[in-house]
Amino acid sequence: MQGILKSINTLKTLIPLYAVYIFSNELSIIISKDYFIASMKFLKNHVNYQYKLLSCVSGIDLLGRIYRYCVAYDILSVTFNNRIRIKTLIGIDALAISTVNVFKNANWWEREAWDMFGIFFQGHPDLRRILTDYGFEGYPLRKDFPLTGFVELRYSDKNKKIIVEPVNLAQEYRLYQFRTPWE
Repeated sequence: MQGILKSINTLKTLIPLYAVYIFSNELSIIISKDYFIASMKFLKNHVNYQYKLLSCVSGIDLLGRIYRYCVAYDILSVTFNNRIRIKTLIGIDALAISTVNVFKNANWWEREAWDMFGIFFQGHPDLRRILTDYGFEGYPLRKDFPLTGFVELRYSDKNKKIIVEPVNLAQEYRLYQFRTPWE
C-alpha cells in the first residue's frame, strides 16, 4: 500500500490526473481526453514505469451522467510487476482517441468497444464491426438498448423459409425510472 501511495504522489507531479482511486490494492486513474495519449506514451516509455503490456480495453456506459461513456485501459509493467487502470471519460457526441499507435493490440479491443457501445475512436486504422453482423442496428451493450432487440426470426413451414419480423411484445413495454426509494 505504501508503494501505491508513493506512486500516486509521483504521478501527480508528472501527469495531469483528473481523479485517483485505489481498490483492492490496484490503482485506477482518470485522465482528461486532452492528455490521454501523451500520458499513455509516458507510462509506456518512461524508465521508472515501463507499462509496456496492454492487457484489456473496456467500454463502460454511464447512462444519465454528463459523460456518457468511460473507456478503461488496463496496462501492466512486467519489469516492476505492477498493474494500473487508466480511464478516460467521453461525452455522448465526443470522440475517444485511439491508442493503436501506442499499443498495437488495442486494435481489436477498440473495435469491440465501437461495436458494442458505439464509442468512436478517432485515428483508429480499421474501425468496423467485429462481433455483430454488418447489418446489425444499434449497440447491444448500451444500457438503453432494448433487451428484446428490434427484430425476431422464425422459420415458416408453410413458406419454407426464414421470416424476419419486428418484435411483437405480448405485453405493453414499461419504462422503468431506475430510482430507489432512498433518493
